Formats: sequence, C-alpha cells, structure tokens
Amino acid sequence: MSRLRIYAENDPGRVLTETVEPALITRLLNDAGIRFEHWQATAPVAPGASQDEVIAAYRTDIDRLMAEEGYQAVDVVSLNPDHPQKAEFRQKFLNEHTHAEDEVRFFVGGSGLFTLHLGERVFEVLCEQGDLIGVPDGTRHWFDMGPDPYFIAIRLFTNAAGWVAQFTGDDIAARFPRFQSA
Repeated sequence: MSRLRIYAENDPGRVLTETVEPALITRLLNDAGIRFEHWQATAPVAPGASQDEVIAAYRTDIDRLMAEEGYQAVDVVSLNPDHPQKAEFRQKFLNEHTHAEDEVRFFVGGSGLFTLHLGERVFEVLCEQGDLIGVPDGTRHWFDMGPDPYFIAIRLFTNAAGWVAQFTGDDIAARFPRFQSA
C-alpha cells in the first residue's frame, strides 16, 4: 500500500502527516508540485516479461505522458534481492541529489521509497505497484530501494543519456528513516 509521510526538515523523528489514502496522497503531492498517479495495465504482465511487453502493457499512459511532457525515451529497469551488486546500487541513490530533467518512475512491480526535500518539509513517498511519481527537475531528493530490493519500473526521460545526478553535498538523507523492504 502506498504511503506518504511528511516531516519538518529539521525533525526526522516526528511525522507531521501520514496517510495511505490514495486521493489524499495524490492531492498533497500534486499541491507540492510532484506528479503522482496510479495506472492500470491494459494487458497482463507476466513474471519475466520483456521490456517491450512491459512497455506495451502501459503504452496508452506512456504515450499520454510523453505527449504532455515531451519525454523522448522510455525503458524498464528491474532489481531483485539476489542481485550481486544490490548494496552498491542502493548506495548510489541514497544521498540527496537533483537532476537537470524530471525523474519519472512507474512501479510495475515491487516498491521503493522516494524522499523529497521541498523547502522546509521532507515528503517520504512509499511507491508500490501501480504508482507513478514525477519528480520535477531541480527537486532535491533521494531514493531508497531497501536492503533486499525488488522493483520493476518504467522510466521516462527527456535526455537520452538517462539518469544523471548532481549531488547536493547535504547529509540530510542520512538523518531520515531508511526503507526496510519486505
């Protein structure tokens, strides 16, 4: 179940707002400038499906988003608990960073924790199957896939080079809770 927690940036021990109600999550994130949607597959996606099969199952929504926002590329990324480099991949995303383009992820399966540093607030968004999150360019954030990651995500890009981070050097991410994936 998707979840949103909001903290003051200087008090990671106290949750100001917490909800699992989908419409409220969407409204609070949209009000903060973060795109959040829930998608349904138009065709079943079998375990082990190819990138093309996964994209085909969500083609209508992908095409809509590409037309609305000008995204030029789409791919599928997945990680599972048996991956030999899971710790290195997790560490890569744990520090606060920004991007010169939107970071758009749709969770086909599994889960991950996006944490957004928006002004004086920190928004912790547990994304699960069916969730799309769109983090605007320049937004300070970090991502935690947990110690035993499992996710399949569709990624959309305006830059064909894909994921390029500019780390802020702020240690804020280390002060907030980590994701303990199931």
